[in-house]
Amino acid sequence: MNKRGIIFDMDGTLWDSAEGVAKAWTFVVNRDYDKNRIITTEEIQSVMGKTMDKLAEAIFPELPEKERMELMERCCMEENDYLRVHGGTLYPDLEKTLEKLQKNYHLYIVSNCQSGYIEAFLEYYGFAKYFEDIECFGNNGFGKGKNIRNVVERNKLTDAIYVGDIQGDYDATMEAGITFIHAAYGFGTIAQQTARISCFAELPKAAEEIFKE
Repeated sequence: MNKRGIIFDMDGTLWDSAEGVAKAWTFVVNRDYDKNRIITTEEIQSVMGKTMDKLAEAIFPELPEKERMELMERCCMEENDYLRVHGGTLYPDLEKTLEKLQKNYHLYIVSNCQSGYIEAFLEYYGFAKYFEDIECFGNNGFGKGKNIRNVVERNKLTDAIYVGDIQGDYDATMEAGITFIHAAYGFGTIAQQTARISCFAELPKAAEEIFKE
């Protein structure tokens, strides 16, 4: 019997948390490092999707690696706490579409984020009921391609799609050996020709066409 799954990226696919993340990071940076530094929403959006070590390098290139990662860890802890209380900006029709998808597919999340980030999203919106498994870089230090593959294998999926918005998501999906759908409303573009959706509500039809092939 076929077990079909849809695995989601977080940022630029399910929601946009950049404004809240920027506020949380600015608070920590002002307190612990530079009282005049402002982390902007645009700055956060430009690095979303990177693994946490690469993200830290992009935001704090002037710091030695050890100090950079320690500051990053404190920023991420504050970020999780902030998002657990305030949430972010969901893309239109998200929950209605998740309800529809859940009737036909098993749903999962794989992100390059820190531990606790996906949980903050699920907790704030009460979305844990839609997702059977989650994985992230912060849990194991693995890149997105390996973590997508891990979720496919441990949930014994016979067919799977990954939905993401940036080139790195496409590359990781190819590494994992499954099908990709580009969330073209998100933060990035994809160099290759691939299935795409211009809004989240288009996903059920796009998934149906792919799984029918």
